[in-house]
Amino acid sequence: MIPAASAILASRSSGAQLPPSATNEAGFAISLQCWTLREFTLLQAIEMGANAGVTGLELYPGQRLGGAFGDATFGINMTDDQVQGVLDQLKKNHLVALNFGVTEIPKEEAEARKTFELAKKFNFYGVTTESLGSLDTLEKLAKEYDVKVCFHNHPKPNPLWHPDTVWKAIDGRHANIGYCADLGHWAASGLDPLTVIQKIAPRVRSFHIKDRASITAPSPDQPLGTGIIPLPTILDEVRKHGFAGNVSIEYESNWHHNLAEVGQCVGYLRAYSKLRP
Repeated sequence: MIPAASAILASRSSGAQLPPSATNEAGFAISLQCWTLREFTLLQAIEMGANAGVTGLELYPGQRLGGAFGDATFGINMTDDQVQGVLDQLKKNHLVALNFGVTEIPKEEAEARKTFELAKKFNFYGVTTESLGSLDTLEKLAKEYDVKVCFHNHPKPNPLWHPDTVWKAIDGRHANIGYCADLGHWAASGLDPLTVIQKIAPRVRSFHIKDRASITAPSPDQPLGTGIIPLPTILDEVRKHGFAGNVSIEYESNWHHNLAEVGQCVGYLRAYSKLRP
């Protein structure tokens, strides 16, 4: 159970806010995790995301930029020209970059700061990581740069597969520190995503939202609303605690032809935001 005092503190999530252009009636952003389009370049993925109807993107390290930048990849070592090229493509397609991850962030402050400097250039709402061992450094920089740090869960046997691991580490920490709730990965690990969310809702800062046919074993992604994960109840629960982050569609199926399914997911989240503003 979450201690009451900690829950109150965590719900007062200060820090970076989503830009109004990306926020819907329900107070969150419908975003696309670009890992969904890993078979394409980032410049292509930006245009594809706009065509699918999202308002923001979660970028990940290592995606090829494409276009005039060829095989150069997105990340902390980009040149100024490459950064500007991505920003220009985002602007052209009326999108904003909201989050960055999943990325490793070292505990050495000088090295960790490179990720936060990238966040500053793109005005990220958050960065997503599994580097729990760097928590002291991450907390310091999250406060300094006014950026959310969202701890992500991969399935078993990943060290962060169980939400209690993160909870014990971040309890009492600054409100900018929280979870990136990957619902599909919890389901693949045999955890009921709703039960998890009911325990950690005050600390959820972002989502990798998925729907699955099973919450007891791994199963492929499918369009939101067609599986058994109770997505409206989950979103209702976090919004009770003031959630106003990116809900990133991460569709890890049909890799070369999944844009139509992404569009279905966008439509589902739009409908939710209009029905439950």
